[in-house]
Amino acid sequence: MNVLLQFSFQRVADQFSAFMSSAAESFRNFSPLFDTLDILLLAALLYFLFRFVISRKSHTILIGIGIGLLLYIVTLVFDLRGTNFILDSVIRMGGLALLILFQPEIRDAFEKIGSGALSSIASLGDRKKKEAVHSAIEQICIAVADLSKTRTGALIAIARTTKIDDVMQTGITVNADVNSFLLRNLFFHKAPLHDGAVIIDDARIAAAGCLLPLTRRSDVDSDLGTRHRAAIGLSETSDAVVIVVSEETGIISVANDCTLTRNYTPESLKTYLLQKVLREHQD
Repeated sequence: MNVLLQFSFQRVADQFSAFMSSAAESFRNFSPLFDTLDILLLAALLYFLFRFVISRKSHTILIGIGIGLLLYIVTLVFDLRGTNFILDSVIRMGGLALLILFQPEIRDAFEKIGSGALSSIASLGDRKKKEAVHSAIEQICIAVADLSKTRTGALIAIARTTKIDDVMQTGITVNADVNSFLLRNLFFHKAPLHDGAVIIDDARIAAAGCLLPLTRRSDVDSDLGTRHRAAIGLSETSDAVVIVVSEETGIISVANDCTLTRNYTPESLKTYLLQKVLREHQD
């Protein structure tokens, strides 16, 4: 047993020595410009990957992968050939397995990357456009305040840089100016479109009665209803800001970037929308 431990420690020491020699050689060939840029890009990539994984609640899968890699290292150190052969075969297929496990998340990420953010930001630079967006936010907050007082359920999605045309196609085209009276009428409990979502796009009411994708997450509060789950679901596949008014309590909530925040007042909602949608802070 002592001989086995001594042999294992010797292997670890040899591998560590080889690693340090390789690291020293790399530092001798260090390029201040390109290698520094390489390190910064890698750090940024790892940071955004970490945020992406945490926001999707997929870190438990990564913990499992980490344990598997640790076990693989143990089999190398102690020369456990049978277990090492099995784990080595699994790791060789690991890339394909990760693509399968994270397929929905990877698809969502590429949708956000290709959303045409630059063109949308440029369009917001126009003064008339800003005035239209500001007016739309005012009308939305007025409508939400009244809907909250009367405990009328509502779901309003404000499209930003990610196009959600597929969601709009599930409802009825409206194409009208944003008006608080119209919004309240659309969510009136006897109105035919009141159960669906209203989509605000380009500072106009684009569609009503739309069906939003429900969240795939299992950690959502069980007290939340279908409206809240739909709001979170759309925030997982786009950068839209989704406003929810609870039919039971009148509580105003907002879903954005996979996160649902609650207990907004009309005033705090307006401040939030000005910051998120119009990219400006209200004095």
